[in-house]
Amino acid sequence: MTFQTKINSAQPLLWFGNTLVSIVVPSATGTDQLCAIEHWMPFGDSAPMHVHRNEDEMFHIVSGTLRFSVGGETLTAMAGETVLAPKGVPHSYRVESPEGAHVMTITRGSDFETMVRAAARPAMFTDLPAPSAPTPEMIAQLGALCAANNIDIVGPPLA
Repeated sequence: MTFQTKINSAQPLLWFGNTLVSIVVPSATGTDQLCAIEHWMPFGDSAPMHVHRNEDEMFHIVSGTLRFSVGGETLTAMAGETVLAPKGVPHSYRVESPEGAHVMTITRGSDFETMVRAAARPAMFTDLPAPSAPTPEMIAQLGALCAANNIDIVGPPLA
């Protein structure tokens, strides 16, 4: 599946797992260290359950539907809705819409952005892949990158 993007061409596209991302506002841009990352996610994509020690994580759904678990509560968010995962609260999401989802994440600080940059690779195409399970090596690498950036993986992705 292909998403038509209107991303500022000055911002490189990156693959972060199965997700296409663009860091549209780096945390170093403003004095409050706000960071905005645009994500295009395939159906079924799910982050491991995790906790940000220093940053709230806000998800604004541009298109698609996501199921969230935040602090043990389950909720569904659709286009136009916003979900907040406060720092210190375990959370995850799963893309439920067959066409995938387009989401903006907003954080204050550089932890999440630094981890994404370290884990990502340049995107040479924009077609989203079919979701695939990470290898044990990929899981270990992500866990180490998260830990180095004040994010703790505390459980598996949502099924």
